[in-house]
Amino acid sequence: MALRAVSSVVKKIINTPLAPKPIGPYNQAVAVGETLYLSGQIGLDPQTMELISGDVRDQTLQALNNMKQVLEAANSSFDNVVKVTVFLADINDYPVVNEVYSQFFTQNYPSRSAVEVSALPKAAKVEMEAIAIIQPGLKDI
Repeated sequence: MALRAVSSVVKKIINTPLAPKPIGPYNQAVAVGETLYLSGQIGLDPQTMELISGDVRDQTLQALNNMKQVLEAANSSFDNVVKVTVFLADINDYPVVNEVYSQFFTQNYPSRSAVEVSALPKAAKVEMEAIAIIQPGLKDI
């Protein structure tokens, strides 16, 4: 855990072994005050660091399970997510991604954007990043 004070606001780095390790120079999430900024998650298996499968449904499910682990490590949950950005390698996968997404976000939906991109890390089919609110008393990791 790393802490960095920016005026009176503290920046806290969030990483958990229950989600895939970052594959570049970034962290799984950063908390600033009571706001949590989650890095994009793709469908990586945290143990093997490989995509769970080539199927967009499986990758979406894994990406959201990874996001769940990071949220929980920061004392938050899907109920506290306020914004999600979905990156798709193929916009035609949107209905399938939306179906899986709706299993995790069941009420008080966050705002969301979904865009098609030319490529994603490790040739993933979907990536999701989010902004959430954290509960007071962020536990040390």
